[in-house]
Parts: sequence; C-alpha cells; structure tokens
Amino acid sequence: MSMAGNLRKVGNLRKVGGLRRVARAARLTRKHTRVDLSHPVRSPLGSSVVKCVTYRDGTRQEGGRDLVEEVERVRKSGDGFVWLGLHEPTEQEFAGIAELFDLHPLAVEDAVHAHQRPKVERYDETLFAVFKTVCYVDHAELTATSEVVDTGEIMVFVGREFVITVRHGRHGSLGPLREELESAPEQLAKGPGAVLHALADHVVDDYLAATDAVQADIDQVEMDVFSKEGERADPGRIYQLKRELLELKRAVVPLGRPLQILATQPIRVIAPEIQAYFRDVDDHLKRATEQIAAFDELLNSILQAHLAQVTVAQNEDMRKITAWAAVIAVPTMVCGLYGMNFDHMPELHWKYGYGMVLGLIVTVCFALYRGFRRNGWL
Repeated sequence: MSMAGNLRKVGNLRKVGGLRRVARAARLTRKHTRVDLSHPVRSPLGSSVVKCVTYRDGTRQEGGRDLVEEVERVRKSGDGFVWLGLHEPTEQEFAGIAELFDLHPLAVEDAVHAHQRPKVERYDETLFAVFKTVCYVDHAELTATSEVVDTGEIMVFVGREFVITVRHGRHGSLGPLREELESAPEQLAKGPGAVLHALADHVVDDYLAATDAVQADIDQVEMDVFSKEGERADPGRIYQLKRELLELKRAVVPLGRPLQILATQPIRVIAPEIQAYFRDVDDHLKRATEQIAAFDELLNSILQAHLAQVTVAQNEDMRKITAWAAVIAVPTMVCGLYGMNFDHMPELHWKYGYGMVLGLIVTVCFALYRGFRRNGWL
C-alpha cells in the first residue's frame, strides 16, 4: 500500500479504528513507494497542502517519508518536529490531520472556517494561535472605491513535535519565511516555538510595511485638501481611507493581548529563551498600533478641515450672490416704479427724466459694487 493509501486511512480514522492501526499498517508496508508530501500536486492530503517538512536539529530532512511513521518517530524520540503548511483546507481535508495530531475540535473549526480575531488558546499540550495578515494593495490613484488594505488569516497549531500553519487569503505566503528560517538552523533548532515567533514577527513586520504605505496615501490626501482648490477635493477618498484604516485596526490592535501572553506567561511548547523574542515583536506591534491611532486622528482632522473649507466656500458664494442681488435690486426697483400704468405720475413728461434715471441707477449700483468689493463680498 502506498503512502497515499495510508493517508487516506488517516482521513477516515473514526471509521477504521484510530491512529494506532494506521501506524501499524504503515510499518508493515514500508517497502512500497512513498509519496512526497512536500510536493503539493502529488500530495494525498489534497490541494490545500502547501508544504510538509521534518526538521531535526534545525536542519531540514529529505522528503519522501510516511507522515504517520514520521510523526510517531518524532514523538518517540523527542527529536525534531514536523511543519505542515495548509492553504484554506476543507473540513474533509483537515479531518485526518486533526485526528493524527489530536487537535481540539473547537480549534479545528476555527482553523477551517476562519474569520477569527487574533488570539492565543491552549488545549492540553497544544497551543492554537490566530494572526490577521495584512497586505497593502498598490493603486495608481486613490479613489473613493480603491482597495487599500487586504487582510487574511494564519492559524497556527503548535505542539512539542509539530507545527501546523493554516493560511486563509490571497496573500501571506510563508515560503520566504520558511527559507529564512532554514538559513538559520540554530534558531530553528529551538523547536516549534521558534517557528511561532518567526510567524508572529513576519506578520507584525507586514503591519509596519502596510502602515508606512498608508501614510503615503494620507499625505497625498492632506496635500490635496490644503491646496488652493482644497474645497473641491473628493471627500469620498477620506472616508475610504478611514474604512480601510478601520480594517487595518481590527487586524492589528487585538493582537496585543495574545503577544503579551506569549511573551510573559509560561507555555510548555515555547522555550523560555524564545519568549524574549516575543517581547521584541510586541514592541513592534505597539509601534504599529500607535501609528494607526495617529492616522485615525489625522484623518479626522483632515476631514474636519475639508468640511470647514467647503463651509467657507459656500459662505463666500452666498455673500457674492447676496451682493449682486442688492446691486440688481436698485434698477429693478426704479424700473418697477416707473413701469406702473398711471396717468398722473411725477416727471413722466420731463425732457431729461430718462437720462437722469439711468444715471441715478448706474451711480447707485456702482456705489454698492465698490462698497461690497471693499468689504470682500465681491
């Protein structure tokens, strides 16, 4: 029986009698061809598997081993761990993995369905952590409908002999992170806790990169609002930035408490020397949190300034309209007076009446215009 057959049995543990039978069957059939789990196309666990690698003393081991056999060997020897990476697995794909690694059903449900707040939970010997990933979306020009921030999730199961990462979203590939860790075997040799720290550090670094990119958008909006034609700036862009900043805030701020737990509270699967690194990650997170709070206040100020500019512009328009209405009211009144059809009206037959009335109208209108002009109404 091939490794694929063994792993299909893992997926049906509830039906065939549990992990021990599958492991025993795997040992009896070791001479047959195995499937390399590190190759996602050939992986019997489904297309959700991105990578499955065993590490011993911080060094990556060659692929091709049976997963059940390798997990039991690591458990018995207490040497090394398995890192299994998944991307948006289904319940069926994750069922066998949950049985093999004895994962808690509540954590499994969160990992499959996603949409969780950042958190850290302990289930017996297993640590379950949720991180919100953030990616800045490049755009040629910020509009009222531009997507600025894209978020995803990474769920991490950490045990003494395994790390399982479940990724949701279009971004946040962990391939570069895995390569970076493999280039530092002395850090990777500290166990699954080192992988958890690297993941947390990677996620928080992305927060800082996203906040720096968002700051450029805010600076551009600020320049547009305080330009000569600032009242014509599109307020929809400000609201869009505030909405995207709120999404970023929902990803970053709730992670503060989980990082404090990882940095201060004793956890069996995390070595004490690793916890010092989590304190450094927490410092970076606080910086990102402070930046987001400052951006929120700045956007509020920019929005209020824009509304004030619009109000001032409207007041100026109303003053101009009122001034011109006052100027036009003079000829309207005079023409309306002499347009009445009465036989006995003074100066109706006066030889110079027409010219005098026109001169009076022009003089009064010019005086009003100069007065409004002097007062800044026109």
